[in-house]
Amino acid sequence: MKNRKIPILLFALLAIFFFRFIPAPTGLNADGMQVVGIFLGTLLLWIFVGIDWPSLLCLAALTLVPALDPGQVFASSFGNETFVFLLFTFMLTYALSQTSIIKRIALAFITSKWAQKGAWQLTLLFLLSVLLIGLFISPTVLFFIMLPILEEIYDILNLKKGSTFASMLMIGLVISCSLSSGMTPIAHVFPVIALGVFESIANITISYADYMAFAIPSGLLIFLFMLFVFRFILKPDTKQFKQLDKADFKEIQTEPVTTREKMILSIFVIIILLWVLPGIISPILPNVAAIIDSFGTAVPPLAGVVVLAMLRLEGKPLLVINEAITKGVSWPSLIMAASTLAIGSALTNEDIGLINYVSNVMKPIAQGLSPLLIVGLFIAWATFESNIGSHMVTSQVVTSVAVPIALSSNMVEAASLAAVIGLVASIGSATPPSMPYVAIAGSSGWTNTIQMLKYGMLVAVGTLVIALFIAYPLANLFINV
Repeated sequence: MKNRKIPILLFALLAIFFFRFIPAPTGLNADGMQVVGIFLGTLLLWIFVGIDWPSLLCLAALTLVPALDPGQVFASSFGNETFVFLLFTFMLTYALSQTSIIKRIALAFITSKWAQKGAWQLTLLFLLSVLLIGLFISPTVLFFIMLPILEEIYDILNLKKGSTFASMLMIGLVISCSLSSGMTPIAHVFPVIALGVFESIANITISYADYMAFAIPSGLLIFLFMLFVFRFILKPDTKQFKQLDKADFKEIQTEPVTTREKMILSIFVIIILLWVLPGIISPILPNVAAIIDSFGTAVPPLAGVVVLAMLRLEGKPLLVINEAITKGVSWPSLIMAASTLAIGSALTNEDIGLINYVSNVMKPIAQGLSPLLIVGLFIAWATFESNIGSHMVTSQVVTSVAVPIALSSNMVEAASLAAVIGLVASIGSATPPSMPYVAIAGSSGWTNTIQMLKYGMLVAVGTLVIALFIAYPLANLFINV
């Protein structure tokens, strides 16, 4: 461990284990102080040290809180429906990533007649393919699927490291992966966490269909703003551009879609329909929608994994469970998700009393602010924290604080605010702590950390404005709770 991290580590450990001994302010007990210390210490470790063992330390520390027994902590983390949902969705998307279907979709964009007209047309369709595929797949998985295609494009175009055009494509890939993960809750951790926090506090469920109704158009506007930044601020040199055609990808294009790939895709599409249909058909077929909705979010991917593992073709299952668990599941991210669910549950636990304390303190302040200022405050917090820290932490923490205040203010739509926080908490791409693939892109040689910081923050500014003045009003229009 680098020497500069030692003071942070010591301070974090002191906060985790000794914060309860600090005199608590009026209205908060020692257990509440202990949970605050665990949260602050874990947050520092996540940002400056790592996400693996600090997440386990967080869980272990929560079992020491007198008001929380270990069974309660484990039930709110590994036993949470969100954890199960993420686990089996990771396995499903791994099966899909082993096919050529995703590459085919991307190449259909890249080799279209319009993409062959020039550099900007290629840029638009390549990044649009990332955005489209990313609506239904983990952003980290998506990045590593699209990266070889991008590197192949670099080779065909004879682009060199240091090229502004190459840098733009890499930055666009990173931001588009993150942006797509906020536009739908399907296979995406961050919106799911925000929606889950709202449900745990308000005991009201926001449907996936309602979420996507505002998040997809808002995300498209942010995507257009990103292209505006590239075109008029980054201004890459495109003089050396070489048009692509299908011959450049001949080997991939000539391979027929196999029966195995068709079966995997069909099952994945059915799972997606089970997630989104209740919100779409409820006005027409309420009874059918209620039956499908009763499955929750975790049962469809669980069923999908079971079916993929049971079906065999040419003596081999469509999904090998051991392989999917070891290669397809991002365990550090999943363990971190479990710890954020546990700390979120602790922060909102009535015996801990923290939410009531925060609400009592913030209620007079919130009543003195305009609704626009309240919404703007939390959207700005989520937007910029997601660029300098973990998306999961941002989604969990900001939503946990914002929802009680919004509910107490009677001027802000709490459901809409939580949903918008889930969107903007997913998008940050300015610094390596935000997402693992940001660090990979910054060290790739095709771009660097300074460029990622500059253009990531510029996109963040546009995200803030669009989220406040467009996404939140749209969420008010579409989310019915």
